[in-house]
Amino acid sequence: MLLALAGIGSSIGTSTAGNAAEGGLKKRPEASGNFMVLSALPATQGIYGFVAFFMLLNKMRAEVDPLSGYIVFGVGLSVGLACMISAMRQGQVCANGIVGVSQGHDVFTNTLIYAALPEFYAILGLVGALMV
Repeated sequence: MLLALAGIGSSIGTSTAGNAAEGGLKKRPEASGNFMVLSALPATQGIYGFVAFFMLLNKMRAEVDPLSGYIVFGVGLSVGLACMISAMRQGQVCANGIVGVSQGHDVFTNTLIYAALPEFYAILGLVGALMV
């Protein structure tokens, strides 16, 4: 569940930003590097989900008691949801930044800062999974 949710969020976030980048390239093809960076940012939550999945997988053994299984499932679901929602919202922030850059505004650096805010919660989820 964890891996799936994080992957779904990252794919939605990157495609949201990627769609904006495709439109932005029509206006400012010279900004393709900036568009690529902003489009790739939501993919990091999928990586966090992948790391947390393998960390939690190590916690599960054949002789694990049911309570521990429920705890690991709950942690995985929580981290997966945090990564999914974070990636989707980050994709929207990045898409808005791409639109701003394509319109000639100098907002790339600010967009990177604003895009880091939703990602912070995916990082907190990963840290929480580390603590289990």
